[in-house]
Amino acid sequence: MKWTYDWLKEYLDTNLSANEIADVLTRIGLEIDDVVSPLAPIAAKIVDCKPVENSDHLHVLKVDDGSGTLRQVVCGAPNARVGLVSALAVPGCIIEGHKIESGKLRGVLSDGMMCSERELGIGDDHSGIIELPAKTKPGTPVLDVKTVFDAGITPNRPDYLAVRGIALDLSAAGAGKYIGKEPTELKPVKSKRSVNVKTDLCWVYRFAEIHGIKMAKSNDVIASRLAAIGINPKNAPIDATNYICYDMGQPMHCFDADEIDGDIVVRLAKDGEKFTDLFGTEHELKATDIVIADNAGVLALAGVIGGARGCTGDNTKNIILESACFDPVSVRKTSKRLSISTDSSYRYERGIDPTMTGRALAYASKIIMDTCGGKIVGTGIGGKNDYKPVHIKYAPSSLIKKIGIDIPVAAQKKILTKLGYEIDDSKKTWVVTPRPARVDVEIPETVIADLVRIYGYEKLAQSEKLSFEVAPMAHENFELKIKRLLASRGLNESKSFGFGCSSVEELLTDKPIIKVANPIINDLDTIRNSLLGNLLVSVANNEKRGYADLNLFELGTVFDGDNPGEQHTQICIVRTGAISPKHWTGRNRNVDIYDAKADLIALMCGQNFTVSSDNPPKWAHPFQYGAIVQGKKKIAEFGTLHPAVAKKLHIKTPVVIAIVDDIENLPKAWKIKHEALSDFQPITRDFAFVVDGNTMAETLTSVAMSADKRITDAIVFDAFDMGDGKKSIAFTITIIPTDNMNDSELLKLQESVIANVEKKCNAKLRA
Repeated sequence: MKWTYDWLKEYLDTNLSANEIADVLTRIGLEIDDVVSPLAPIAAKIVDCKPVENSDHLHVLKVDDGSGTLRQVVCGAPNARVGLVSALAVPGCIIEGHKIESGKLRGVLSDGMMCSERELGIGDDHSGIIELPAKTKPGTPVLDVKTVFDAGITPNRPDYLAVRGIALDLSAAGAGKYIGKEPTELKPVKSKRSVNVKTDLCWVYRFAEIHGIKMAKSNDVIASRLAAIGINPKNAPIDATNYICYDMGQPMHCFDADEIDGDIVVRLAKDGEKFTDLFGTEHELKATDIVIADNAGVLALAGVIGGARGCTGDNTKNIILESACFDPVSVRKTSKRLSISTDSSYRYERGIDPTMTGRALAYASKIIMDTCGGKIVGTGIGGKNDYKPVHIKYAPSSLIKKIGIDIPVAAQKKILTKLGYEIDDSKKTWVVTPRPARVDVEIPETVIADLVRIYGYEKLAQSEKLSFEVAPMAHENFELKIKRLLASRGLNESKSFGFGCSSVEELLTDKPIIKVANPIINDLDTIRNSLLGNLLVSVANNEKRGYADLNLFELGTVFDGDNPGEQHTQICIVRTGAISPKHWTGRNRNVDIYDAKADLIALMCGQNFTVSSDNPPKWAHPFQYGAIVQGKKKIAEFGTLHPAVAKKLHIKTPVVIAIVDDIENLPKAWKIKHEALSDFQPITRDFAFVVDGNTMAETLTSVAMSADKRITDAIVFDAFDMGDGKKSIAFTITIIPTDNMNDSELLKLQESVIANVEKKCNAKLRA
């Protein structure tokens, strides 16, 4: 978005300089990329003109630029001659986006550039350099050069795509007083022509038909402002539509009324219907495109670009002005499919003020008739035109609860009023209504964001009214502890987008897939239902580039649906390839399922659990899978990547995976209060049991540890098949005494372990 300083001051009474304005805008959320105050081209009289050797069109000019010293300029214009007063761009001037510098042409020094009308941005003539009146004094500025602001507009602030909207925000921030006055709408004039809106994707369509105009150039103010922001002035009607687009944020279009056959129809295109735009390019339309048409066919692609038929020209005498509001999603789809981006589509895609069409039509009509004459012979309106304002319940007291810092209620009301909000403060909870241009404001949190940015982040940092009543979110330290533990196990944290790929998710899980309506790219077309998909894509990409040995984890949000609150936090661990680099000792191996299991055991913080191999998910090898279970609750799961999945993802490296689907399953283990280290040395005891062949070792160790709270660990060190459906499992338990233990107490603990295992695991102590 570009605009000039004098344009802004038409709506903002301020004493601040352009750079000070830029600082305020950056502070309140509009990032200013540049503030340009270029040198102005000046009048210069040619006092000598000689041809350049070995050139059939270049001349060496000596020009009087009012400095007292003649300046040498090389010029190729056919009308360059002694005595002509023309425009000189000295080094440092910006002409057609390029900075003029001294240099050589055909070996001859040129210290500037003589300019045509087109190069000055005040017309289309490029047949020669501009010819100024002979009485023009050398050194006099030829143009009123504008200071131009250039800003990057975020998609959520379409109101910043209008100079008036920027002025209003500056006023609220204390940078001046807003003095903009909205034009009144046109009085209806009965027309022979009507508009028929046949699609709900056009919310309102207005037109005004003006007859008897005489094509003329725009006044100097409008022409110079448009030229300064890079729009070449054409004629008053076209310039008026461009000017309103930037001034009020309302895209408009101008038709030659004599070229339109019958009434105006707003409809959806027919599949395969042809349309030629005003640049002569033919497009094939789809039934999802909105078009403006008449009895003879398509006149314009709604919200995107006008057509070759019906466009205005130098001989146009009667015009139809269009001012409409179209569905943003439809305009964006058409614009992207046809690769056409215009100032109009840029604004419609982000959402425009649905109440602006009438006022914009009136202002544009006035600009045109003030310059070209003419009379409005008819107006029309179509569409539902049923704008309903957004009413938001907002409690001023909620601000301190949300951000921990207070802003006085009176200050809140003053800021919101200056931003154009309507406020009903008759009750404790206000009802605030944003101005229609603020299509981004729908929830109280956006209201709070407005208050904070205008009040000033620097004031918040210095505020003495910090509220310590707001407790930090419980998960913050919890998540940090988890990340530190996983990092200590040699895992590297991965961060990915919150999106996923539907084709990958279908391979890995049966969870619902939530599609994104307008994905950034085709491979990120869902909001992710698991972290695993993006991690496996990273594994595949790294493997392609020769990095097959990876140890990754990610802790992030995954989504269960597309409604607020339908989300939870997941942990996903992926280990691939070898556990360590090659070494001369040869002591290396590939990762296996027990590495993933060990990661989960570390996350369990010593809590008891059992392992189940039932119902493996789609991503897991059916015979190399386990789930960490407490009672009937599944805490986590681990396993080897299914070979079929690996093949489809083009992964050849061994991959093991561990997933904690919801970290809320872990807090019991992480929030326990760890007691101080015991003053007594640990005691170990070995046990060997004969059990059924299908009994899992983890079952025995878990049951053994549950026999006494002083048992802190149990590790299996031996297992073998005894035949007849029986096997032997041996393990060591670690006992941390809390007091002196004599032999009888230790024997009692051992007997408790044996009894517990024999009873619950159908086991027998091996002799």
